[in-house]
Amino acid sequence: MTHEVKVYELKEILRDCTLCPRACHVDRTKGEKGFCGLGAKIVMDCALAHHGEEPPLSGTRGAGTIFFVSCNLRCIYCQNYQISHTASGREISTEELASIMLDLQRQGCHNIEPVTPTHQVPLIMEALLIARRQGLNVPFVYNCGGYENPEIIKMLAGMVDIYLPDFKYGLEEESVLLSSAPGYPRFALDSLKEMIRQVGDDLVLSGGAAKRGIIVRHLILPGMTENSKEVFRQIKKEISASISISLMSQYTPVAMVRDHKLLGRRITREEYREVLDYALKLGFENLFIQEVDDSSLTPDFSGETPFNFSRE
Repeated sequence: MTHEVKVYELKEILRDCTLCPRACHVDRTKGEKGFCGLGAKIVMDCALAHHGEEPPLSGTRGAGTIFFVSCNLRCIYCQNYQISHTASGREISTEELASIMLDLQRQGCHNIEPVTPTHQVPLIMEALLIARRQGLNVPFVYNCGGYENPEIIKMLAGMVDIYLPDFKYGLEEESVLLSSAPGYPRFALDSLKEMIRQVGDDLVLSGGAAKRGIIVRHLILPGMTENSKEVFRQIKKEISASISISLMSQYTPVAMVRDHKLLGRRITREEYREVLDYALKLGFENLFIQEVDDSSLTPDFSGETPFNFSRE
């Protein structure tokens, strides 16, 4: 099956949407809206050279990051809620999106990285094919929340160079409570297996920048170290301990959860160390780790916590 045929079939799914596990079965081409609140047009927030990703993605010139509005998760603690919790943004055509991709390449970005593409993937992939025909040659990074339909991921084979999925929850109770996402661990695992089938479980670098492979992201949540440990247990049991994992510490409580009994504070150094030690004990060695800033348990919500990655 050619990439063009795959894109055509992805666009047809918009007529009875099952792009993600929520399977809303709405006809988005007729303006019907499901969980994500979007129709059949591309709606983005912004595009920029992003220097705060993992080092193999940001490199020296930045990742070519394109932020798309809305999300198929809408976690109550979302660190990017201003974009993910709204369906409002800049409506653009596939040709315009292709031009944005090419402009990011001209700026020197090491890759093109759509953020939360899941619910808009048909037209994003159509734009990618247009951009490829017009000279786009940097890797395409699929940065998603992990709540994926494995059958949709299968259709992306040969078009995605680097997968960057979250694996947020090892415990389904937490996925339902915090993201209203039943079945998250199973969907995340099955999708991850398909991603690895396509690009391998390694990360191929050239000149310090990633060219192909996968990095799994996991954000540690305050008071939920058992959830994090279960993520590592499941990946070790069903996939491999050799996969690269970005163990993220930058959780900052947004205003919506400021009074939450668990989520109303940052994680502590002890919590981060507990999860890291557990991962190492299980045999995970390809880890991107971060510094932990737990100096304030009630931050001012005014800015992002910077990434400070190293390899251990």
